[in-house]
Amino acid sequence: MVTESQRLRELPAVHEVVERLFPAMSRFPRALVVAEARRAIEERRSLILAGAADGASVEERVVAALAALEKPSLRHVVNATGVVLHTNLGRAPLGPMAALPGYSNLEYHLAAGRRGKRDAHYAPLLERLLGAPAIAVNNNAAAVFLALRELAAGGEVVVSRGELIEIGDGFRIPDIMAQSGAAICEVGTTNRTTVDDYRAAITARTRLLLRVHPSNFKMEGFTARPALGELIALGRERGVPVYEDLGSGCVAPLRPFGIDEPLAAESLAAGADLVSFSGDKLLGGPQAGILAGKAEIVARLRRNPLYRALRLDKLVCQALEHTLRSLILERWEEAPALAMIRLSAASIRARAEALVARTRGIRAEVVPGNSLAGGGATPQQTIPTWLIAMECNAAAAEAALRAADPPIIARIEDEKLILDLRTVFPAEEDELAAALEALAGRNP
Repeated sequence: MVTESQRLRELPAVHEVVERLFPAMSRFPRALVVAEARRAIEERRSLILAGAADGASVEERVVAALAALEKPSLRHVVNATGVVLHTNLGRAPLGPMAALPGYSNLEYHLAAGRRGKRDAHYAPLLERLLGAPAIAVNNNAAAVFLALRELAAGGEVVVSRGELIEIGDGFRIPDIMAQSGAAICEVGTTNRTTVDDYRAAITARTRLLLRVHPSNFKMEGFTARPALGELIALGRERGVPVYEDLGSGCVAPLRPFGIDEPLAAESLAAGADLVSFSGDKLLGGPQAGILAGKAEIVARLRRNPLYRALRLDKLVCQALEHTLRSLILERWEEAPALAMIRLSAASIRARAEALVARTRGIRAEVVPGNSLAGGGATPQQTIPTWLIAMECNAAAAEAALRAADPPIIARIEDEKLILDLRTVFPAEEDELAAALEALAGRNP
């Protein structure tokens, strides 16, 4: 039996590993190969001391580590779940858009030949779309934080108890309010709040009346919530601004397609002093937080030092400008999330039937079902669709598709593998068909 000490003595020296790997690994910097060899030897030594099996050899570990370094972690995936704004898959999918190479006029005014402002590339488009001045920061949590910090730090914000919500990844409205320096004045009850509750809470310390769109949940039954118009009238009566956090950020009319969400422009037209919402939900763009409203309020937010800390990167600026221009020009194919929502069930059925017909070896049928907007928006709202339901070992098939290249993300319902082509780009269908044929060949 080989003893622990013998196994330790058999460990190679770093230079021996490096020499054995060259010249095959010569495309990597020699210093990197040395570092990975040293790491692999230490891993092997730790296994021996722990009494575990050695596993892969040192050389195999180095080769695997170097291969992993070459492979990007952030990858394109095929979303076959039917969830348009899939939080784990980047929310709104972006259309084709090449990043600007080299330098750009990010903060340079070409006509004047002097320093410019980066929001000049998207702010005019936001104002055209929303009918009010607007700025953008790096996400909607940042937008809420900036608004509360600038407008209410040291004072109170009146908000309904039923709107002190938590959304994905533990983001809670009360927490962000506390961090902003604004005190929460909760009014009403969990299920019922009236405009008189807000009125009774206003004091000399009140800085904002806050209304939060619940986004990812819905209360039914014995409930009450004041209309936005009632809050606006109260705010004007008492000289207190009204701020509405809309969350999902619907800017295009989607009600004909099954999505009944408040439009940001409607809130502003009704008289809200400020609204905020996400850029990567129903706006259909990159991650961003949009703040729009009265010119003097937006100007204050822009002057706050935090605005610089929270501002957009140049690539996000480009993607946001591209998305906004597409929406204004109604070029839906350039805003894929909105294009997917607008797809008819009949068109998806035709695509699904064609895909099943041309994919060899699979056992599947096309059945009616529902897509979801997703992204923490539109609770209990679904979009009619047609699904590909596959007869197979669903768990094994789902795992195999995730391991494909590109990875294909599906869902499981009633022990069947479900694919919804609403969220699959037509150009991805050949890859999907090939992966399904390979799956059928393995007969999972």
